[in-house]
Amino acid sequence: MHTENHNFTATLDCRYLLRVPEHVTGTTPLVVAVHGYGMNAKLMLRLTSRMVGDDAVLASIEAPNQYHLSRPGPDAEVGYHWGTREHWASSIRLHHEMVLRVLHDVRQRFEIPAARSILVGFSQPVGLNYRFAATWKEEVRGVIGVCGGVPKDWEQRDYGPVPAALLHIAREEDEFYPADVARGFPDRLRVYAADVEFHMLPGAHRFPSQAGEMVRAWIRRVCG
Repeated sequence: MHTENHNFTATLDCRYLLRVPEHVTGTTPLVVAVHGYGMNAKLMLRLTSRMVGDDAVLASIEAPNQYHLSRPGPDAEVGYHWGTREHWASSIRLHHEMVLRVLHDVRQRFEIPAARSILVGFSQPVGLNYRFAATWKEEVRGVIGVCGGVPKDWEQRDYGPVPAALLHIAREEDEFYPADVARGFPDRLRVYAADVEFHMLPGAHRFPSQAGEMVRAWIRRVCG
């Protein structure tokens, strides 16, 4: 007697929230936000909106995997995540497909070019977003990573030059990405990317409320 393993692909319903400013002009940027483990699209939309301001078209994607944050029941709160190491290759593929779909749909609707498209991630998907920018080189102008990491196999992959500008924001008391480790991220990112900006802010593994002015200045710079 033996056990066989079979894989197949099924259709998945995906969701994102969209916030549209009152006026969309020829300089309006598109920001696509990807939330961290246990969060949801609504929370990420609110946090990212505070950081990037009111002038951007902002899309917040909900991760495909769900679980109960407390004991299961009719009133149990649900959180979402991007995958586990058990099936990480398929998680990377699904993340890329979802981000590509949202980028293409929103850009087509508002006629926003890739040169004004920014990808933002908090915690778990930061490394996924760096992989995306290194794989789909013409899809985003910049990537903002907040309280996350660089892929473990970053240097072992033959990504080639990454044209996107990268902004990485770390925290001094981050319990998941220690400051001593995070300080090495800029050099690692520069293996492929020429435009890398790094900031170490005080605080723990939380979305940095004080980073708004810095982030908006960075978006203005990279998007022209």
